[in-house]
Amino acid sequence: MTRTVARVIVDALKDLGVQQVFGVVGDALNPLTDAIRTTDGLDWIGCRHEEVAAFAAGAQSQLSTTLGVCMGTVGPGSVHLLNGLYDAAKSRTPVLAICGQVPLAEVGSDYFQEVDNDLLFRDVAVYRATVTSPEQMPRMLESAVRAAIGQGGVAVLTVPGDLGDQELPDDRPLRFGFGHPPVTRPDDPAIAGAAALLDSASKCTLLVGCGAREAKAEVLRLAEVLAAPMVLTLKAKEGFEGDNPFEVGQTGLIGNPAAAHALDDCDTLVMLGTDFPYREWYPSGCKVIQIDARQEHLGRRVPVDVGLTGDVGATLRALLPRLEPATDRAHLDDARKRFEHWQAGQRRLADPAHDRRPVGKLRAALDNREHDIRPEALAAAVDALAADDAVFTSDTGMATVWLSRFVSMRGSRRLIGSYNLGSMASAMPQAIGAQLWAPDRQTIAFCGDGGLSMLLGDLMTVRTYRLPVKLVVFDNRRLGMVKLEQEQAGLEEFGTELDNPDFAAVARALGLTGIRVTDPAELHAGVRRALETPGPVVLDVLTNPEELAVPGKPTVAQGWGYAMAKVKELLPGGEG
Repeated sequence: MTRTVARVIVDALKDLGVQQVFGVVGDALNPLTDAIRTTDGLDWIGCRHEEVAAFAAGAQSQLSTTLGVCMGTVGPGSVHLLNGLYDAAKSRTPVLAICGQVPLAEVGSDYFQEVDNDLLFRDVAVYRATVTSPEQMPRMLESAVRAAIGQGGVAVLTVPGDLGDQELPDDRPLRFGFGHPPVTRPDDPAIAGAAALLDSASKCTLLVGCGAREAKAEVLRLAEVLAAPMVLTLKAKEGFEGDNPFEVGQTGLIGNPAAAHALDDCDTLVMLGTDFPYREWYPSGCKVIQIDARQEHLGRRVPVDVGLTGDVGATLRALLPRLEPATDRAHLDDARKRFEHWQAGQRRLADPAHDRRPVGKLRAALDNREHDIRPEALAAAVDALAADDAVFTSDTGMATVWLSRFVSMRGSRRLIGSYNLGSMASAMPQAIGAQLWAPDRQTIAFCGDGGLSMLLGDLMTVRTYRLPVKLVVFDNRRLGMVKLEQEQAGLEEFGTELDNPDFAAVARALGLTGIRVTDPAELHAGVRRALETPGPVVLDVLTNPEELAVPGKPTVAQGWGYAMAKVKELLPGGEG
């Protein structure tokens, strides 16, 4: 019995273990969506915006390390996938996007809604092709899936609307030929060179990224042998937080003084599975060793003295027996002491009663005259009350700052966000994908008010599928990170104010549970109610728009710029 092009694609997705396909229906996709309709075990998740579909598919891929799938119909439908696919590409996670196209005979005629998908997705996809005859299947589908999984990226397969119903002349079984990825390590002379450099070092610091997450035991052993504090990138929070006596938190704009000092005070920096992009946060005047599976990453951000291409775990297993244990722990002890001191200060600030105490009253008179809830308190409350296996997502901006500082990835918690692309509006769509990936686990999205409102329509997707996601809205009526960037540059705040609705009321109008918290004394009760309420919940918390997230290493120029901006904002007419 022969199958149609659409049936071959859908059967292959099911055989690959795909459980959901995200998209918006359209005529060019009709053969494919009808094949999904008649396939047990493969569900169509109809979103309100294709960008949400792409983010959700990418989230599933990141969490499962398997193929995520989304679809967009002809023209604008496929264009709308682009931002979410860029996020998947920057996250190096396999996603297959199947795009509709105008009828085959009309391709190239500037037909209604025609878009050149092969050109459109050229920069984002590791594979892109348009099916022009049934004879190209299943070979073309096999190539697309192999490219996405093998290269960890996006594959785009375009199917003209009149081709999906055509039958294959040679309906053979699909053969993907997946093999286990190789585990490599550098040769012995390179390992010996790294060992010699480390044995001559007196103060080592580790900068650990998500590429080292599968080598936690080896990384912890290296930190122990070198007596080295461990600075984590945001994507390394998952896996290295909790039961880690070497951790000193994050660096960069979201970081803390202890991590910044641990980097600046070292004489040898060891980078493990990280491509941390911010050059200004790297130390200067120290030796650098970098271990990464991708050779093109070596030395890309900071010059390295020893570059080792290979799997972090395999490389460290070869390196560790060659190292002499450090006897001086002063560098590590100092970094940990600074980190614990900073954490204690953060805990005081996160107490909902902070502004009622003498020091808090003084600070509030300057930066929280409306007595809004401090975002630190909201993040800390969620951390305290969330499950140990919760899945967290966060919008780019201040919501991520508060998550990075106050939410610990203890237990089996998971964390994803648009941490490479840095897109707004990712938290809610990624939570949709995450909740469908793990229906029995708590899924919590840290949403900025700007991010949530950008794709607000897909709250209806949450309602339609009764997804029990908890959407925590940091409602500061601002594009907070942009406001902070403007003021640090000495500019008046401009264009960042948001005329928000009552998001809880919006949620209730859509059939979701909506909870609004405006009083710090009611914060913990509101968070607890949101997390314990069955089904989807929007928790709208009015947070302080003037909250200042001080980076780990503030500069004089930033401080002066912020002061000047505040003077300008307070003067009549806003002029200095």
